[in-house]
Amino acid sequence: MKNGRWAYFFEPPTWARKQGCHVKAEALGENYAAAVERAESILLPAYDSWRTNGLSDMVPPTPTPGTFDWLVCVFKAHLKWREIDAKTQRLYEQGLALFANYRLKDGSRAGSKQIVDFTKGFVDAIYAKLLVVEDKDAAGNLVRRERRRFANAAMTACRRAWFVAQRAEEARVPLTNPFSRMGLKTRAPGQPARQTPTATWHELVAFRIAANTLGYSSVATAALLTWEWLQREEHVFGAFDISHYRPRERPNSVKIVHPKNGEEAWWPLFDETGEALFPDLMAELDAIKQTAASGLVFRRDHPHRRSNIPRPWITDRKDLRYLRSVVKEIVVAAGLRKELSFTSFRHGGFTEGADSDLTDAELRAAARHRSPSQLPTYAKRTRKQLISASKKRRQQRTGAAT
Repeated sequence: MKNGRWAYFFEPPTWARKQGCHVKAEALGENYAAAVERAESILLPAYDSWRTNGLSDMVPPTPTPGTFDWLVCVFKAHLKWREIDAKTQRLYEQGLALFANYRLKDGSRAGSKQIVDFTKGFVDAIYAKLLVVEDKDAAGNLVRRERRRFANAAMTACRRAWFVAQRAEEARVPLTNPFSRMGLKTRAPGQPARQTPTATWHELVAFRIAANTLGYSSVATAALLTWEWLQREEHVFGAFDISHYRPRERPNSVKIVHPKNGEEAWWPLFDETGEALFPDLMAELDAIKQTAASGLVFRRDHPHRRSNIPRPWITDRKDLRYLRSVVKEIVVAAGLRKELSFTSFRHGGFTEGADSDLTDAELRAAARHRSPSQLPTYAKRTRKQLISASKKRRQQRTGAAT
C-alpha cells in the first residue's frame, strides 16, 4: 500500500464474475496468517462449490482409508500423477469426480464405498448410468442423450488410478482392477466414426487472408506451418521455440519436436541446389525471428489484445481454448465451413501428401510417426525423403491451382 505495508485481497477470476459467481472480492486485511486462513477455509471452498455446482461439497475433506475417494488421493500423491501433463490431469480429475460423485440407490456416493467391495458388475452398472444423461429441451420435454466420450474417459481415469494406487498400496488395493478390460466402444452401434474435417489448400489460403485481416498474423503463419510440417497444435503453440528455427549451428534447418511421442528431427529448409523448400513460410518465420530473441514462436500479437506484452497462445496449464475460439472467429470471417478447426489444416497437409504420391516412408519421415521400421532421427536417408516429399507436395499444389 502507499504507506509501505502489505495488505491481502481475495478476487475470483474475471470469467467467474461474469458468469454470476456469488463469491465476491473482498479485502483480507494486513495479517497474512489470518488472510490465508479465511481464503483456504471459507472463500476457496465456497468458490469450488459454485464452480462444481455443489459437487465439491460431497467430497469428504479427509477420505476414509480404503474407499475410492482414498484411492484417488493415493493416485494424486504418487509420482506418476506429477508426470502427467496438465491437460490430461484436468481430464482425469473430471472423470474421477464423475464416477466418485455418482449417487447410488441408498443415497451414498460411489466414492465413499470400500474398493475391496468393488466388482466388475458394480463398475459396469455405474458406467451404464453415466453413459446416458437426461436434459430438458426448450419446450420442457425430457431428452436423453449419450455422452460416450465423457463416460469412457472417466473409466480410463479410474483404471489408471487403480493401477497406480495398487503399486503404491499393495496391501490395501486389490490386484484385480474392475475398470480393466471393460470393452469400451468409441461409438454406439451403427453410429458412423467421427472424423476431423480436412481443409483444402484453397481453404487454407482463405483462412490466412482472414486471419491477417483480423490482426491474427501469428495464427495465419501457424496454420501454414501445421500444413507444411504436419505438426499438432500442441507442438506449434506449446513447443516450437525461436531457437528451433535456423539456429546459428544449423542455419539451413528447423528442429521439429513432437510432444506426443517424444520424437525430434531436424527438417531441411533447402534442397541440394540451395533452393528454399518453404519460401512463404520461411519468409514469415524469418520476420518473426528478427523481432523475438527467445521463447515460443507464436504469441498473441493481435493489436486488440489486453496485454501490451505478447503472451503465448497456450497457457501455463497447456490450455488452448482461447486459441480455438479465435480460430472459429477466423473461420466464420473467411466464410468457410464452420466445422473446420486448426487440426483440419494438418489433416489437409497429410491429404496433400497422399495426393502427391508420397511413399509411406516419406510420410512417416515428415510426421515422425513411430512404426516397426522407424526411420532414424537424422540421417541422409531421412533428409532425402523430406526434400523429396516437400518437392512433390509443392508440385501437386501448383498443378491443382492451374
